[in-house]
Amino acid sequence: MAKNRGLGRGLDTIIADNMIDDRREVTSLRVNMIQPRSGQPRTHFNQASLAELADSIAVHGVLQPLLVRKGDGEFYEIIAGERRWRAAKMAALTEVPVIVVEADELKTAQLALIENIQREDLDPVEEAMACEALIRNYGMTQEQAAKQLGKSRPALANILRILDLPEPVLAMVQSGELSYGSARALLALNDKQKIIPLAERIVNRKLSVRGVEAAVKHENEAAKSEDEEPEPTGVQVDYYAHLERKILDASGVRAHLTKGRGARSRVEIECENNDELEEVIKLLCGSAYTED
Repeated sequence: MAKNRGLGRGLDTIIADNMIDDRREVTSLRVNMIQPRSGQPRTHFNQASLAELADSIAVHGVLQPLLVRKGDGEFYEIIAGERRWRAAKMAALTEVPVIVVEADELKTAQLALIENIQREDLDPVEEAMACEALIRNYGMTQEQAAKQLGKSRPALANILRILDLPEPVLAMVQSGELSYGSARALLALNDKQKIIPLAERIVNRKLSVRGVEAAVKHENEAAKSEDEEPEPTGVQVDYYAHLERKILDASGVRAHLTKGRGARSRVEIECENNDELEEVIKLLCGSAYTED
């Protein structure tokens, strides 16, 4: 099991109340007697990763039991382990190991969320959506939900913030195109209509989180300067700021321009790694860069 990522006393209480005895009783159920539960925290399954797990299960079997509860008729509902169940079906297994627990709807929702968080099975968007559903469906405040999940209220609020991003950006996070760190940096953008275009630019140019933060800062400063009356003595400063923005737009890296003596100027370009440095050199040298 993956490390406990800061889950506290609330988690311990829930598991103690619902699972301490059941953990000792692993049984087997036929795959066709198990079905996913509506409202599962995990909604996105990478097919390539699922196929790899199926190959492993075909050789070694399902090593971690599924957590289920009794459903309608002869069926059992999955609380945690839908990915393993799907992979087991792909591997043509007829039975899987399970732990059967007794839990009402609220406890089931809590256990499903906690079990997935413990194993780090949820992506950041799924985790935030599951937390939001827990609050919405059961009329909880953030304070109450945080207590049930063993988190602080600020930590839970921080998780939920990613849901303020537009759907296309959340889809980029879930597909792996956009990192969670880059998505969080986009939340600081003042003009929300620019979030999607900037996210697409980040993905296309493979900007680092630091590069995203710089781009967001630039957009906010540019919007602020447009709203302000230009100062009579600020012509030279505005000129250099304009050039810095052009460099950022063209290369994705931040540059600093300073006025030297006479007609001289100094340009400093920040590159976080060699890949960014290579891109800048390609822009400066053009086709000559590939002739050697």
